[in-house]
Amino acid sequence: MTQELIDLRASILEGRYADALAIVDELEGMSRQAILRTIQSFLRILLIHLIKNQVEQRLTNSWANSMRNSIREIKKLNLQDNKKSYYVKIDEWESNLEDEFEEAVSLASQEVMEGTYSPFQLAELVNKDQIIATAKSLLSLTYDYSAKELSSVINDRLTQLPGGEDWKAGRRL
Repeated sequence: MTQELIDLRASILEGRYADALAIVDELEGMSRQAILRTIQSFLRILLIHLIKNQVEQRLTNSWANSMRNSIREIKKLNLQDNKKSYYVKIDEWESNLEDEFEEAVSLASQEVMEGTYSPFQLAELVNKDQIIATAKSLLSLTYDYSAKELSSVINDRLTQLPGGEDWKAGRRL
């Protein structure tokens, strides 16, 4: 990016405004891609914990914190600078979740039941459609609630997951 800024400065100083605008467009594209990659990494974390929750039928404070944090960070990242539009629209999550699902299963296989299952076994064990539907439902909250409200709303939704009522009551399994 440093070289692009140097080129941009030179283009402006030399009056080559078309070149400068092309560089600005390139920088905007790079910024958008970086934001989308970061969103994808938070999606992966969300999916990993939903997979662990589904297979182990429990919810821990750590998992809840990771899911809540992922959703909150996605909300912050997804809102464009104009505060009116989103990088990922509400109806575009499914393809993003599909793209990250296989990697999430591989990563979750190291943690689910203390690494008992290979990624292949775990992929057979989980209900992919249900996990993606749950993730989409949680992500939809980012469009409907303010950052201030979001944590408590997510917590309420997490109580609906397997083991969620025990988590809410502070019961350890």
